Amino acid sequence: MQVLYFGWVKSRIGIGKEELSPPPEVTNVASLIDWLKGRGDSYANAFEDSTALRVAVNQEIAPLDAAIADGDEVAVFPPMTGG
Repeated sequence: MQVLYFGWVKSRIGIGKEELSPPPEVTNVASLIDWLKGRGDSYANAFEDSTALRVAVNQEIAPLDAAIADGDEVAVFPPMTGG
């Protein structure tokens, strides 16, 4: 699974993307975020408030309960504003 980070999420974690193999119990975006929080302080800081995050699964905006699987691309980013 490829996980991409944008905006302040990327800044807090310190990388823009990584290839991951989460455990089998990670079946949706919310459980992925919970698992990522355990990877260190920078992840815990970036994902402290999941309500402040937006995600896309395979380049489509998705809710936190969206299913994910091996081979998916998951992007995590702060809310966007228009202008």
